[in-house]
Amino acid sequence: MAKETEWWTAPAQAEDGRLIMVTGRKDVNRFRSNPRFSIRVEVTWPYESTADGMPDKQTSELMEQVQEALEEAFKKDPVAVLTGIYTGAGERNWVFYTLSTNIFGKKLNEALADYPVLPLNIYSENDPDWNEYAEMSETEIKMD
Repeated sequence: MAKETEWWTAPAQAEDGRLIMVTGRKDVNRFRSNPRFSIRVEVTWPYESTADGMPDKQTSELMEQVQEALEEAFKKDPVAVLTGIYTGAGERNWVFYTLSTNIFGKKLNEALADYPVLPLNIYSENDPDWNEYAEMSETEIKMD
């Protein structure tokens, strides 16, 4: 039986003081120790937020469907790993580490082919030391 992915969620604060929920993945060691997974890709979905900075119910449900499609695509073909999700202050940001931006883009398009055009912004940069992941992990609330 395959081990389930382990995630944690913790509150954080945007620069403007609004709440951001940070969700991080724990089981990334096999990817993090592979030097080929050195490119960080951030897929950001800006949205009209409610007063607390969160998406409305309809947008939230669509975001969850999109996330499931992305997770399934990269589970079948592990050329990227989803490591973090930030939601709040008017945007959802999925953070991946990948082997190739070209292959990532192809898989992203395949995963989202059945959805209407989404207002996604995509950013990538080399992050061989997984600095963003390390910084995000500092927000985890550890229970002793």
